[in-house]
Amino acid sequence: MERSRIAVAGASGLIGGALARSLAADGHEVVRLVRGAPRAAGEVRWDPERGSVDADGLAGCDAVVNLAGAGVGNRRWTAAYKARIRAGRVRGTAALAEAMAGLPEEVRPRVFVNGSAIGYYGETGDRTVDEGAPPGEGFLPELCVEWEGAAAPAREAGVRTVFARTGLVVARGGGAWGRLFPLFRAGLGGRLGDGGQYWSFVALHDEVAALRHLLDTEGLSGPFNLTAPHPVTNREVTEAMSRVLRRPAVLAVPAPVLRAVLGELAGDVLGSARVVPARLLESGFRFAFPRIEGAIRAAR
Repeated sequence: MERSRIAVAGASGLIGGALARSLAADGHEVVRLVRGAPRAAGEVRWDPERGSVDADGLAGCDAVVNLAGAGVGNRRWTAAYKARIRAGRVRGTAALAEAMAGLPEEVRPRVFVNGSAIGYYGETGDRTVDEGAPPGEGFLPELCVEWEGAAAPAREAGVRTVFARTGLVVARGGGAWGRLFPLFRAGLGGRLGDGGQYWSFVALHDEVAALRHLLDTEGLSGPFNLTAPHPVTNREVTEAMSRVLRRPAVLAVPAPVLRAVLGELAGDVLGSARVVPARLLESGFRFAFPRIEGAIRAAR
């Protein structure tokens, strides 16, 4: 993409921050969507939970990337927190899509890359799934369907709309691995449950590169799995972390303990999602870190 003006929602988060830095380093103008009053040039106010955004701030942007939302794994899933997760993602996406659709065509963004998650597929067990698979059952699949559906106004207005169904991001700065690294460095790492559940991971480097690929490549629309092509079991993750960090990993957290501590969220931790990036590979994208050990080494 030539030097462009790109709005990023969620620029203070792990993925959004990395994407914003990558874009800015290459000379693109990054417009950050912020929840409070704008304090600097290049900031636009919005309130995703209430479904509002300053539409004028999106006028003239070439693209909009939405990576905002309360962390799914940050807290126990109470009814109130689940409502907050849903509101931020669904209302926020709808607000951005409706704002873009309402702009005059000459200043309307051409591309909308909206965050989503491999939670769309639910529990897959040992079965490998790609973007052609139907949604699963439960809170996360239902959320992802509603989340992606909220982007309809932008798509119907002619904005090329892409759904980035992201897996578990391997990074020190946040997400699942942000918690794993300190535990393993302290020698407290170990498998979760029986360790047989599949984790579909992606290195942060590849996540950002894939998002930029989706922004830059004309003709790409619809869902894309942002996961490395070789998903691994939690047991294999544990072994790779132990090798890379040179720490023992003999402890294990039994499933009943996880359920007692995490409640409904434990189903996501213990669940198996064997997801592959079929459409991303078909589009010509190549991973720098396709296997788990390389992704961990890049993040340590």
